[in-house]
Amino acid sequence: MITSIILAVACLIVGCVLGYVIFRYVIKAKYNTTIAQAELEAKTLKEKKLLEVKEEFVDRKEKFDKEMQQRNQNILQAENKLKQREISINQRQEMANRRKMELDTLQTNLEKQSLNLQRKEEEVAKLEAQEREKLESISGLSAEEAKERLIVSLKDEARTSAQSYINEIMDEAKMTANKEAKKIVIQTIQRVATETAVENSVTVFHIDNDEVKGRIIGREGRNIRALEAATCVEIVVDDTPEAIVISAFDPVRREICRLALHQLISDGRIHPARIEEVVAKVKKQVDEEVLETGKRTAIDLGIHGLHPELIRIIGKMKYRSSYGQNLLMHARETANLAGIMAAELGLSSRKAKRAGLLHDIGKVPDEDTELSHAEYGAKIAEEYKEKPEIVNAIAAHHDECEMTTLIAPIVQVCDAISGARPGARREVAEAYIKRLKDLENIAMSYPGVTKTYAIQAGRELRVIVGADKVDDAQCNQLSLDIANKIQTDMTYPGQVKVCVIREIRSINYAK
Repeated sequence: MITSIILAVACLIVGCVLGYVIFRYVIKAKYNTTIAQAELEAKTLKEKKLLEVKEEFVDRKEKFDKEMQQRNQNILQAENKLKQREISINQRQEMANRRKMELDTLQTNLEKQSLNLQRKEEEVAKLEAQEREKLESISGLSAEEAKERLIVSLKDEARTSAQSYINEIMDEAKMTANKEAKKIVIQTIQRVATETAVENSVTVFHIDNDEVKGRIIGREGRNIRALEAATCVEIVVDDTPEAIVISAFDPVRREICRLALHQLISDGRIHPARIEEVVAKVKKQVDEEVLETGKRTAIDLGIHGLHPELIRIIGKMKYRSSYGQNLLMHARETANLAGIMAAELGLSSRKAKRAGLLHDIGKVPDEDTELSHAEYGAKIAEEYKEKPEIVNAIAAHHDECEMTTLIAPIVQVCDAISGARPGARREVAEAYIKRLKDLENIAMSYPGVTKTYAIQAGRELRVIVGADKVDDAQCNQLSLDIANKIQTDMTYPGQVKVCVIREIRSINYAK
């Protein structure tokens, strides 16, 4: 039993020793293998790094060589440039030295010539003195006395020649002045395009279909009455296919009505409140168009620095006429004629154009005045800081004041040319418009009247009064008074119907 235990212990010890020996052998073998692999990898990595270092060295060497070569080339180029500059500087220095030598030579020659001239002048002076002494001894007169006699004789001869020359020039001028003046006027007229006056007191508004007419008239005619009251025109809706006639002597009113109708029909909403709103907007648009027309006219004529109010007055001329001739076209035509004529006469074309454009601004007053249009226009021009020669040309173009500048007669002549040429004006249209304006002015002279407008070619006068100023009983008396005043003060064909309208409007807002 004990023996078996000893054997077992011995076997265990031997087994442990053998296992340890085997383990060490295996570990040593693995260690050697690992070391060998590590050495191999290290050698490989070392060779690889050496190759990379060599390649990098070669690359850097190549780059360095290239840089050195480039620097050498730059240095050579710089040296060449310096050499060329040195050569050019040497050449310039040589040229400067040569020029200096030439200048020194010239200066020496000039000094010699100056000395020679001085000697010769002295000799000439001596000879002149000797000759003068000989002449004085021969003639018995001194030099000053001889000079005075010569001057007197020359003066007499020059005066006689000058007087003869002046007489010839005056005779020639008298013979050719009238001919030249006519020539300048004719040339000026030929270089300006003209227009023919058109008598027009109606505007035809075209519509797409006749159904629109019913909407414009409205229930019991309330729409058309509201439109006529807002625009102060007469609207004729008859059997004429696809057309509505707008009648008024004032082209501004017709234009406002036409534009308002266009907007109302395009929008589709036609009722009295909408009509008043649209008419108010259109009036504002027409005011803006007036200003734009004035600016465009001034730019077209090359006139600058006009006061904004003068520009607005010029724009208003588009909607005014004088004896059937459009006032703005007349002013433009006068300005062009005046500019051309002033240029022909050697005067300021710009001032003449300015005066020609502004000469009739008194015909579009913003207020009632008893002054003539020439005097009122001069007053407006002076108020807005126009130059005195422009103001005088405006005031004197109808001989209502003395002309103080040459521009004034030019403007007067050009105004006459523009208005007197064939087809420019027609007295019938102007007389007709004046009669309609007189009708409206008579009605406006009565207290309580707010609006007046003549319709149906002056056969009817509509008078709108304030409801708070005139009652129903006074309306009849006012209508009778206006009719009697028209009958007493005016001459007209047929009869004039006076219609006084009193209207009360109550307006409240639901909020």
